[in-house]
Amino acid sequence: MRRSIATVCLSGTLEDKLSAAAGAGFDGVEIFENDLLACPLSPEQVAERCADLGLAVELYQPFRDFEAVPEELHRRNLRRAARKFALARRLGADTVLVCSSVAPEAVDDDALAAAQLRALADLAAEHGVRVAYEALAWGKHVRTWERSAELVLRADHPALGLCLDSFHVLSVGGDVSAVAGFPAEKLFFLQLADAPHMRMDVLQWSRHHRLFPGQGAFDLVDFTSRVLDAGYDGPLSLEVFNDVFRQAPPDRAAVDAMRSLIVLEEALVRDSTGSAADAVPGSAADAAAGAAAGAAARARRFAAPPPPASAPEGFAFVELAVDPESGVEVARTLAAAGFAHVGQHRSKPVELWQQGDARVLLNTGPSTAAGTGPGSGGPAGAAIGAFAVETADPERAARRATALLAPVLPRTRGAAEADLTAVAAPDGTAVFFCRTGASDGWLGDFILSGAPGPDRTGVTAIDHLALSQPFDAFDEATLFYRSLFGLAPEHDAELAAPFGLVRSRAVTDPRRRLRLLLDGTVLRRGSWAPAVPDPQHVAFATDDVFRTARALRERGAPILEVPGNYYDDLDARLALDPGLLAALREHDVFYERDGDAEYFHLCTEILGSRIFFEFVQRSPGHHGYGAAAAPVRMAAHRAAHARRRRGLARGSGRVDQDAGVQDAGRV
Repeated sequence: MRRSIATVCLSGTLEDKLSAAAGAGFDGVEIFENDLLACPLSPEQVAERCADLGLAVELYQPFRDFEAVPEELHRRNLRRAARKFALARRLGADTVLVCSSVAPEAVDDDALAAAQLRALADLAAEHGVRVAYEALAWGKHVRTWERSAELVLRADHPALGLCLDSFHVLSVGGDVSAVAGFPAEKLFFLQLADAPHMRMDVLQWSRHHRLFPGQGAFDLVDFTSRVLDAGYDGPLSLEVFNDVFRQAPPDRAAVDAMRSLIVLEEALVRDSTGSAADAVPGSAADAAAGAAAGAAARARRFAAPPPPASAPEGFAFVELAVDPESGVEVARTLAAAGFAHVGQHRSKPVELWQQGDARVLLNTGPSTAAGTGPGSGGPAGAAIGAFAVETADPERAARRATALLAPVLPRTRGAAEADLTAVAAPDGTAVFFCRTGASDGWLGDFILSGAPGPDRTGVTAIDHLALSQPFDAFDEATLFYRSLFGLAPEHDAELAAPFGLVRSRAVTDPRRRLRLLLDGTVLRRGSWAPAVPDPQHVAFATDDVFRTARALRERGAPILEVPGNYYDDLDARLALDPGLLAALREHDVFYERDGDAEYFHLCTEILGSRIFFEFVQRSPGHHGYGAAAAPVRMAAHRAAHARRRRGLARGSGRVDQDAGVQDAGRV
């Protein structure tokens, strides 16, 4: 099937949008009227530009407020329509989108609406174009696809058909199951958009908060499959109004949009094969055969899907890009947590530290772009530059990543070093695919100088990584990680941090072997930034958080101090056993409970510029990440970092203006 995108999805001029759509591999575009009005090119030049880029102009839109109006206004509308139909032909478009009316003059009269739509279709046919009629969810009288379909059938004109938009249908709880009985030749156009569930005016929801497929909460697989099975054979076209996307670089947003369609098509193919496999047996054999045939036909309409996601087995390693000063601090804290320096990279300034199955690489190479893997270097201070996912089939995982348009990162490697593929996540973090136990695995790149020490601290593995996301890449990152590894989002939260709201979303696989926590803010102000821009953390699993806490404290690790008010509140809310409460308070451990399942976690102070370590103990059945305590932790980190900066300023004989400002004055 052809893939199309509405120019309204992207930022920039019309020329920018067309180039971005073509660069991402789209077959066609919907040209939004406002984009054309602001374009210095004539319609013929736009058509020529699209042809040069290999783009079909699938649709011109929108034409508003036409049907069910008084006769004088109807005549004016027809004159307006004649101009727009002629314009569509000049662009090379054969279909014009007409939205259901929101005009105050429109009346609730289906007979009049159908008659006027038929007159519109007569005019369209004279110009060699078709009218795709769409029910707006906030239309004055026509708000559902069913009523728009009734009007299309009642008008009964070959140049008049239906446009189905997933947002307008699903945002009001609509159901397209009945589309199976609608004439296939009347299904003129299909527009797709996802969205989060929100309680707000549907018009504002539509204009500002739509998302690409796979980034929201709508069941687009079911919606799209029903329309396709009804006989629709036009393009799959994205129409997404989103304030963030319309400010993001258009080439990047277009790639994100294309990735969303590839993932949707993959799900549709999987859904179709599943439908065939689940076809009913016995007396319904004929129906089963028909279902199987229909499913196979639907699958044949799409390009070959990417290789299936390779089930993640956990983290092979996390790499921290550190400068010499922060590297010493991070290494000292790792040692306090029971990690041992067990190896040195053969050709690059990268150290391997390990405790249990938790492996951390410290990269002290020259500063370059973050996220190019072992030996690449990173920003000054400390940051998560890369992580590797343990999988049984790294090659298949890498092929899937490239099929999903993940940019492959260049790497230099010495003779006989492992040939690892790394792709760039939206925030620049490098993502590797590994099989640690393989004979040619990545561990062979290290000269092993030791072995993990005895388990004296309880640390066993990496529980999760928390990665800060630029505000305009948050939804892109969600789709990226979901699509690469088959992860699913859970635990969406908005956290009231000292510097403003933080948006947080966890994504994980069904077995919870790979857990990622994505955080982002709209804007940071005050002394949290630039002192600690975009904090990240590595969370290590421990089987005894109090043993870990004692070991860290005995070895001088910078444990984050938790305010006493937090524990007073715990006591008031949960009536904890006094002994447990005292232990939590003594060791600065946060606590969360979900039914009978418990979650304990403690944190270090900020190490270097933005990194801290967290040590977590989960009881079976607890799948959270400590969101309830996050605002307390953020405030404590800020206070500790400010104290540290003031101390450094005194030691250097200068005044640190940023750190010296009182908290309340800056946040």
